[in-house]
Formats: sequence, structure tokens, C-alpha cells
Amino acid sequence: MTTAKTHKPPAWSFSPQDCEAMVSAGIIAEGEQAAVLSGTRRFNVDEYLAMEPAGVLHEDDRVELMDGEIIVMAPIGDPHEYGTDWLTRLLLPPLIDRAMVRVQGSIRLNIRSAPQPDIAVLRLRPPGQLGPYFPPDIYFVIEVADSTLRYDSGLKLARYAEAGIPEVWITNLRARDVSVHANPSDSGYTEVRVYRPGDSITLCAFPDVSLAVDDFMPPVS
Repeated sequence: MTTAKTHKPPAWSFSPQDCEAMVSAGIIAEGEQAAVLSGTRRFNVDEYLAMEPAGVLHEDDRVELMDGEIIVMAPIGDPHEYGTDWLTRLLLPPLIDRAMVRVQGSIRLNIRSAPQPDIAVLRLRPPGQLGPYFPPDIYFVIEVADSTLRYDSGLKLARYAEAGIPEVWITNLRARDVSVHANPSDSGYTEVRVYRPGDSITLCAFPDVSLAVDDFMPPVS
């Protein structure tokens, strides 16, 4: 597993009351409370998902599971919302009946990582089919990055590559460019292209679909 570029946002802090609730729910054992409070206890996806019914986490908490650690996600500012909204608006029409466009929802990389990319384009499933989306179900993901750029383009991108996500876009709101990463390997993506305003990006999985950077990059304030 790649360990370079390990910058990440702060971890979620649990209280003694949270630990008691997790013990009662069978998420952790009685003797693991000290490890949870010190931040050394790592969780799997099932334990992470059990925290909401146990009242430890709530659906409006901005967190994601990465490498067994519950990470606090940064608040979403206006430029971030603008970029995400317009990317979603542009992707939906050409992908209708071809793929699912999930906005700020989770995907499963492995048993200890369930990140929430800003946008994930997923294989279309029949109506009524429930269940998580794993790497073979994922066409590509998009991260809209400003304050989270080091995390999105470092550790998180590395985990996407290790999981075999075919394509990742990092929309850098500060530099006003988009780096498109393709051809994943255990050591990272072997193909990286940078697009700027005036350029258009063609989707690898859907080569008939192109998005102009100007159409979703937030205006200069």
C-alpha cells in the first residue's frame, strides 16, 4: 500500500459516551475504549456504518472512512458547491440511462475505506437493486478541491489508484485547472493530463461525452 503523501484532515474525536454506545451496540469490545479515545483504534466499514444507528454519528456529520480512520471533511464553500452543482448538471443529460451520477455519496474501496467523492459515476443498476458500489462498479470519480487539495491529490488519490478506479478528476479551484488521472496501478496513476479554462475533457468511459472546463469552473471572485 502506498504510504507517500499521507496528509489528511483531522480524525473524528469520540467521547466516553460514544464509546459506551459503541460497546452497547457491539461495535467495539469493552477493553477497546481507551484505544478509541486515543485515536489508535481502526474501524472497518461495517463498524463505521453501525455508528449511525447507535447514535454515535449522524447523517449530517461530514465524515468519511479512510484506512480505518474516520476523517472529518471540510465545510463546503460557495466555489466548491458551484463546481459540484455544475458538474452534476452537465453530466446528467448525456449519461441518462447509461450510468448513475452520485453526488457526495460513499463508495467502497475495501473493508476499511468508504470515501465520499464529490461526484462518482457508477454502473447503472436495475431499479430496486440495493447495495454498495465497489471499484468494478465505478467508471470515474471527481474531487472538487480547495482547502482539501493535499488530501484529495495525495492520500485519497493514491487509495483510488490502489483500488483500481479507472479515472479520477481533481478539480483544483485555486489553480483553476483539472488534473485527470488514468491507468491506475499500486504506485499511482501512470497517466496524468492537466486541463485549464478553454479546454474540454473527454470522459474515458464515455468518449462521446466532453465537458468544457469553463462550464463548471467557478468564476473568479
